[in-house]
Amino acid sequence: MKNFSLIIIAASLMVAACANSESKTENQSENQNETKEMKTLVTYFSASGVTRQVATQLAEVANADLYEIVPEQLYTDADLNWRDSLSRSSVEMKDKTSRPAIKKTELKIDEYATIYVGFPIWWYTCPTIINTFMEAYDFSGKMVIPFATSGGSTIEQACNDLKAAYPKANWKEGRLLNDASKEDLEEWVNSLK
Repeated sequence: MKNFSLIIIAASLMVAACANSESKTENQSENQNETKEMKTLVTYFSASGVTRQVATQLAEVANADLYEIVPEQLYTDADLNWRDSLSRSSVEMKDKTSRPAIKKTELKIDEYATIYVGFPIWWYTCPTIINTFMEAYDFSGKMVIPFATSGGSTIEQACNDLKAAYPKANWKEGRLLNDASKEDLEEWVNSLK
């Protein structure tokens, strides 16, 4: 009888130890998922390099990964001539269904909770290649923050267009970042936390 009691006690201790071990493993797994969810990504499309400079500095300030949205067919100077109604950019922007192809790379969007999306302003809004990017991934519930560079337009129309087209994302107020200093970027990033 004494041996039977010892066996029951030993078995109970082993069950408790296994349950405690499983609980720790589950907690570690949850903590790893929380860490993954907290990652930040700065994505951008830059035809002439201006938006790239801002995005690079923003990624540094936000302690974020950096990802360039690269078109399969790069834009030439002739493609970017907004004064030519037959230029590639003019034709794409006139057609709201235009979705220029992007080079596919390994981007694990599910690892990011906060995603900045940068672009130059074209015809008062974002280039249609941004739509291609937004439609290539699931942004449901993610905090998405647009930023842009422009020669004279505001970002408001682009923000409105993006919010209307992709309502499942948790959009935050976008910002035009022409000539933004590091201090300006730090202030903006901190205001979004």
